[in-house]
Amino acid sequence: MQASETKLQQIIEGTKQYVVPLFQRPYSWKKSEWQALWNDLVELCKADNPRPHFMGSIVTMPTISVPEGVSKYLLIDGQQRLTTVFILLSALRDAAKQSQEELAAEIDNTILVNPYKKGSDYYKLQPTQVDRVAFHQIIHLQDQVNESNVLECYRFFEKKIRQSKLSLELQRIKRVICSNLSLVSVVLSSDDDPYLVFESLNAKGRPLTQADLIRNYFFMRIHTDSQESVYAKYWQPMQDLLNDNLTEFIRHYLTKTGVEVKQNEIYFEIKDRISNNDALSYLKNLCIYSEYYSRLLNPEREPKELVRKYLCRINRLEVATVYPFLLNCYDDWMKNIITEQEFVSVLQVLENFILRRFVCNIQTRGLNRIFALLYSQVRKGADIASDNFVERLKLTLQNRDYPKDREFRARLVDVKLYGGNRSEKCKLMLESIEEFFRHKEQVPFEGLSIEHIMPQTLNEVWKENLGEDWSITHELLRHTIGNLTLTAYNPELSNDTFEQKKEHFKNSHLELNKYFQSKTFWLRKDIEERSEHLADIALQIWNYFGEESAQLSQSGSLKGTIPKTLFCFGEECVVKSWRDVVETTLNKIADLEPDSFKEIMEQFPRFIGWDEKSFRSTRKLHNGAFIEVNLSAQDIYMFCMKAIETAELSIEDWSVETQEFNKKLVQKPLV
Repeated sequence: MQASETKLQQIIEGTKQYVVPLFQRPYSWKKSEWQALWNDLVELCKADNPRPHFMGSIVTMPTISVPEGVSKYLLIDGQQRLTTVFILLSALRDAAKQSQEELAAEIDNTILVNPYKKGSDYYKLQPTQVDRVAFHQIIHLQDQVNESNVLECYRFFEKKIRQSKLSLELQRIKRVICSNLSLVSVVLSSDDDPYLVFESLNAKGRPLTQADLIRNYFFMRIHTDSQESVYAKYWQPMQDLLNDNLTEFIRHYLTKTGVEVKQNEIYFEIKDRISNNDALSYLKNLCIYSEYYSRLLNPEREPKELVRKYLCRINRLEVATVYPFLLNCYDDWMKNIITEQEFVSVLQVLENFILRRFVCNIQTRGLNRIFALLYSQVRKGADIASDNFVERLKLTLQNRDYPKDREFRARLVDVKLYGGNRSEKCKLMLESIEEFFRHKEQVPFEGLSIEHIMPQTLNEVWKENLGEDWSITHELLRHTIGNLTLTAYNPELSNDTFEQKKEHFKNSHLELNKYFQSKTFWLRKDIEERSEHLADIALQIWNYFGEESAQLSQSGSLKGTIPKTLFCFGEECVVKSWRDVVETTLNKIADLEPDSFKEIMEQFPRFIGWDEKSFRSTRKLHNGAFIEVNLSAQDIYMFCMKAIETAELSIEDWSVETQEFNKKLVQKPLV
């Protein structure tokens, strides 16, 4: 068995063929893997001097071919990534045929096929029988009748290349793929059993990780006489402590210096750093930080109770991008550069920053860079012995899309807080509000769950009580904070009437649930009033930490406003009514995120569907769906917000300018 680091170009160029064995599963990569690869390529293409980009390992084995045939290799492991690259290059070739025929021919003849060979030897890659026909049709640019995962992959990259033509050169994309994508190539000998190797890689064992490569590189630079003791003292403890998180720890450790390190750059980045340092000293320091990292992942390892509490809260927000910054802060605390209380304050500031952005639906895509640079920016020009680290942190984050009070409050009263990864953040917020009341007998939160006052599924009694527009009220407000509370009796309450739920809440020890005793009904205005009430409390818990808080205002009504311009995901559209706003917004979402559009239809059947007869007054979208337009301006605005949230698009990229007020209703900090 031989293993070597090599560029993708050396794998795919030349007269050869990779054959996927029968025991391999069919092609199974999906949009998430395609998108990750495309994102990496875009970043490499935009870099002035792109570095090697690690794709993982590929395991092959030479196999027998007839004398006149091409050299054949069984593709034991790595077929998913290699198949994806061939499909991507096929899409690139087809895009180049329109204007760059020479580039298209180069991709075809040097990469995709063996142009001077006949029959099956013509193809550089032979997938499993399940995928072979679809793959051959893509290679030959033939129309495909049957849907397949291979075809979906081709369409994905074809669309991405078409959309990027203005910003990315086709030739540069091809050069980056061939010259900057790197693999560890493992070539088996004829004595090895390929099935056993495959089984050990994919069932009994694990594929080669970047941490494995890094370990090997470290110990190549440590004297053989010391390797065993160094391994036992430094590497093995890290491995035992972090297990599968070891590679990600090393990425965050590298990122803490202020350089954002991508998933597939870890090995090359640490190679560069070790080559300029003493390997043993570097390993010792890595081992120290691995203990900090283990406490970030598992706060129960932290002996200090208050620190442990706020580490748990940070983890519930599910933003691991803060870890590089927190590694630095942990080290400062351990070295007495900052106090325990200052470290707790740092955690509170981060929670405030992350939670406000979450409520305002500010995309997390920029957080990697923000937190990679944050420590050096806060420390820049500071006297470490005397400077107030926490205050400098606040000032720095204040200018990083940190929502002011007005925006935070406006979004908190109507944002969707329940469902998917939102529910844990919602529970954290409700627990925090309950703690704010400072009840002398604090109820433990572990056994509590989120309860909808107006149920998720309405029976006839609830529909009658909510009134004629019950469906609009239900779809817009059921997951808002005003309709949510905590209880240990969630299964018992279920679809009970409001009167029945009030009886349960009479016995509740939660201050949150005493609110309902003064209420006779639970209608739309009641939910909205409670949302405003809880929003006022939230503003005190996660108070604005900037130098000057924006003036508070109640959520304004849109009644009587006339939209003038819609700024919608990169396009500026002239609109004359709120009906134009919702039509344009939903058309854009359907084009950008067709899968999410289906989810919007499922979640909001009162607003959108395929049957025109289900609605009072409609407009037809480009994809044939109908939207309800007999709605108030406020309801249209709220529906657009929730549709954008459901599609996981950025609220920052959507705003309306009204004629009457001559201002934008933007989801950004309002000055």
